[in-house]
Amino acid sequence: MTIARETAGLLGRLGVDRTEFEGGDLAVRSPVTGEQIAAVKTVSPAQAEAAIEKADAAFRKWRNVPAPRRGEFVRLLGEELRTHKDDLGRLVTIEVGKIASEGLGEVQEMIDICDFAVGLSRQLYGLTIATERPGHRMMETWHPLGVVGVISAFNFPVAVWSWNAALAFVCGDAVVWKPSEKTPLTALACEAIFRRAMNRFGDAPEGLLQVLVGGVEVGEALVDHEKVALVSATGS
Repeated sequence: MTIARETAGLLGRLGVDRTEFEGGDLAVRSPVTGEQIAAVKTVSPAQAEAAIEKADAAFRKWRNVPAPRRGEFVRLLGEELRTHKDDLGRLVTIEVGKIASEGLGEVQEMIDICDFAVGLSRQLYGLTIATERPGHRMMETWHPLGVVGVISAFNFPVAVWSWNAALAFVCGDAVVWKPSEKTPLTALACEAIFRRAMNRFGDAPEGLLQVLVGGVEVGEALVDHEKVALVSATGS
C-alpha cells in the first residue's frame, strides 16, 4: 500500500470527508518518501474573517455554559482522542516524519491535557477579599476572554493545538486554529475528532472551533482581527 492510500484510509476512519483532502490548491507531501499524499483547500483572508466572526458568535453562547459542563465536553474530547489515538498518531508520523512512538506520544499529550483541563473546570476560583466595611466583602470573578487564535508549527502539529484549545474551551472561549501549511491533514483530523465530541455533547455551539488552512496572509488576518482576544503562536 502506498503512503497516499494509507493516508486516505486514515483520514476516512478519523471522519475527514474526502472533499477536504482531494482536489485542493495546497499539495501535502510526506517527508518519509517525498510523495504527495493529499491536496487540501486553503482559505482566503475574507474566509478567515468570516470564520472568526462565526467563532465569536459561538463564544457568546459558550461563555454562559457553566465551567464544569464545559469540562464535560473536554472530557468527551479526550475520550475520542483515546479511541482514535493509533490512527491520529500514525497520521502524525506520515505527515511530519516522526517515529511511531513519538507520533503516538504526541497524541497522548493531547489526552493528558484534556484530563488536566477537566480538573481545572471545577477550579476556576476567584478570591474573596475582606474590606474595612463591616458585613462587606469583595469577590473576584474571572471572565472568558473571547476568541483565542492558535498558530502552530509543523514539528508538533497536534499537541500544541490541544494545549491551548483544551484550556480555552474550559475557560469559555472559542478557538480559531491556523496550522502549519506543512501539516494541514492532522489539523483536519483533529477537527473531525472535535466534531465527534460535539455530537456526543449535544449542545455545544456551532463554530466553537474553526480551522484555517492557508499561508501567511491567513495568519495575518487572524492576528489583526479585533475580535481575536488572544493569540498563541508557536514557532519552530
